[in-house]
Amino acid sequence: MIGGAFAASAVIVSRSLRAQQLQTYLPPGVTPKPKGPLVYGEYDQEELDFAYDQRPWAPNFDAVLTERLPARNAATLTRIDLPRRLSYGPTEIEKLDLYASQQTNAPIHVHIHGGAWRGGAASGAAFLSEMFVDAGAHYIAVDFNNVIETNGDLMPMAEQVRRAISWVYRNAESFGGDTNRLFVSGFSSGSHLAAVALTTDWQDDYGLPADMIKGGVLGSGMYDLYPVSLSARNTYINFTDEIVEALSPIRHLENLAAPVVIAHANLETPEFQRQSREFAAVVKTAGKSVTFLEGLGYYHLEFFETLATPYGLLGRAALEQMGL
Repeated sequence: MIGGAFAASAVIVSRSLRAQQLQTYLPPGVTPKPKGPLVYGEYDQEELDFAYDQRPWAPNFDAVLTERLPARNAATLTRIDLPRRLSYGPTEIEKLDLYASQQTNAPIHVHIHGGAWRGGAASGAAFLSEMFVDAGAHYIAVDFNNVIETNGDLMPMAEQVRRAISWVYRNAESFGGDTNRLFVSGFSSGSHLAAVALTTDWQDDYGLPADMIKGGVLGSGMYDLYPVSLSARNTYINFTDEIVEALSPIRHLENLAAPVVIAHANLETPEFQRQSREFAAVVKTAGKSVTFLEGLGYYHLEFFETLATPYGLLGRAALEQMGL
């Protein structure tokens, strides 16, 4: 009788759990819980927090970040000339690394580094330089404040990126660059900032040609800040309504004047994938030039590495866009 009672109780609990929807959007190996109140779309709070944190989805994340990428940067700097460190603004951080091509009047590729808006540096993207320089382009990596240093405000970072790109355009001739062939790229949070630059009103706000930027490659970025503002990233970023409106590139496509490549990897978080797919779809609907790419079999930082080689998905796309 006692055994029968326990069995009956177990059946009731099992049916109760089946009746309660379980979480769906979780990294591999995380045991689903009963789904909590929905916060955005089909996500509860824990799912949304996971969806904007790449680390739990990639078992090799720390090894790539702390071992492989630094090793690649160091190896690259043994093969090519060290960059020229140039100032684009008055503060110490407002500098960029220029890896110069030997070609005269060469095209320019400006890269905006990632790091969840709170980390990263231009030096961390040194390994990308070799491909562009070998192909006959100047490669520039930009430094700017992180969001911890700006007390949670993304706007100063966006403004620094814009000023860096405008400096490059205005000073291109001083280092043998072609102002008619200026391209940008970004990855992760750097892709968001690069997309902000691509959707800037350059003519009215900076007195520069509206089509100053001739193309962009955006890898694994975020283009609508509203769902991001509901995630755990709001613990270190001050997502005001004004910031969400001003710095969501998907809301400013009227300013997009350049062809863009938008890409994500299929082993990244579901939100990074959705944001890329939806941004590409909206750009296409707006009648703008867009190419959408999906990297199969890549985790987040592994996908970043494909921008360093002409045989990688992002690297090939960048060179093709530049006509190299």
